[in-house]
Amino acid sequence: MPSWGDFKALEPEMAAQVERLFGVRRHKTIATLRADGSPRISGIECAFDQGQLSFGSMSQSRKLADLLRDPRFALHSPTTDPIEGSESAWKGEAKISGRAVPNGAIEGEGTPEGEVFVADIFEVVHVHLDETATKLVVEWWTPSEGLHRVERT
Repeated sequence: MPSWGDFKALEPEMAAQVERLFGVRRHKTIATLRADGSPRISGIECAFDQGQLSFGSMSQSRKLADLLRDPRFALHSPTTDPIEGSESAWKGEAKISGRAVPNGAIEGEGTPEGEVFVADIFEVVHVHLDETATKLVVEWWTPSEGLHRVERT
């Protein structure tokens, strides 16, 4: 599976937009899979650095147990609402799904114990409105299919 840097090299414009959307706020949302297969939603922080998408999880957390048992995840950018009357200026939201690969212990003075993960990327999605704000635009990329775009009214 490709790293974030691999995706960014293939689709630099989309990667830049997704990084901007993830940078709007500090806290994001991650979905992991519980032992029974049902989804678990948790708050999380992440970073795009040195060609990697990385995030961590504290020791003893259910999120960490989920990722160590089944590394599949879906990460959602912070959300913002379109401004009424200026809907076409809404930048949208982004989603990344993939596999969390353990990458060592969380380090740093005053930080809780835990695990750092880097992401192998399965899919990147950017949802936004068209320039007239009359259609929802869904753009997505996968390693096997490349970039796609669909507009919905």
